[in-house]
Amino acid sequence: MTNPAERLVDLLDLEQIEVNIFRGRSPQESIQRVFGGQVAGQALVAAGRTTEGDRPVHSLHAYFLRPGRPGVPIVYQVERIRDGRSFTTRRVTAVQQGRTIFNLTASFHKPEVGAFEHQLPPARTVPHPDSLPTLAEEIRKHLGELPEQLERMARRQPFDIRYVDRLRWSTEEIAGAEPRSAVWMRAVGPLGDDPLVHTCALTYASDMTLLDAVRVPVEPLWGPRNFDMASLDHAMWFHRPFRADEWFLYEQESPIATGGLGLARGRVYDLEGRLLVSVVQEGLFRAL
Repeated sequence: MTNPAERLVDLLDLEQIEVNIFRGRSPQESIQRVFGGQVAGQALVAAGRTTEGDRPVHSLHAYFLRPGRPGVPIVYQVERIRDGRSFTTRRVTAVQQGRTIFNLTASFHKPEVGAFEHQLPPARTVPHPDSLPTLAEEIRKHLGELPEQLERMARRQPFDIRYVDRLRWSTEEIAGAEPRSAVWMRAVGPLGDDPLVHTCALTYASDMTLLDAVRVPVEPLWGPRNFDMASLDHAMWFHRPFRADEWFLYEQESPIATGGLGLARGRVYDLEGRLLVSVVQEGLFRAL
């Protein structure tokens, strides 16, 4: 049986069915809609497959237009917008059963030496990931054992996720909490050496916990939910090369939530504190 990291690589390995047209699998999961990170990661693979491969992705901007149906293949149509001396631009439309569910614009940049460099460091000093419990261990510690559905999800999870701050399980524990969250992540197994796979894998992971920051002051992150939430748009900027099967710190904060919408910002750092990726996402929140 393949491990979850191998299944992720397989999920990102699209079938080319025509020039500029690719098809991706959508696993049948016991959830209401296709995971947004999966669609974003697959769309970025489709965009990258139409380039020469010598220009890394430097940014993407995407909109989630309709919920995708689990178990139904998704077709990705790529439009070659520009092939310039330094930048390559692609637009990708994801179609499922004749309906557009997602679109993405990705920009690729020829590596060059900059005139100067600077970056903001991580917002705080955090424990090393090896000293923190896994998400499954935290839940088991609180519940005694994982419910069957969570146990199945944990076995399929392609990323090891470790929360920097302990999970809060009651409304009393979240009183006064700021809209911030931080997790360590890495793929649960090797992802190979293709830089595009690592970029798309991190794109997949970037949608897993980002909206946590919006919910932190409102309800416990684990347990019964009082809100239905959905990603509306997603933007990423890739600053440095990285491997998604090595530890990275994902700092997340929500500057505002109003009118049923919550904005979240994320910064991804490696173990040395180098800023790798910046992320922004807006989500829709509705009371159940």
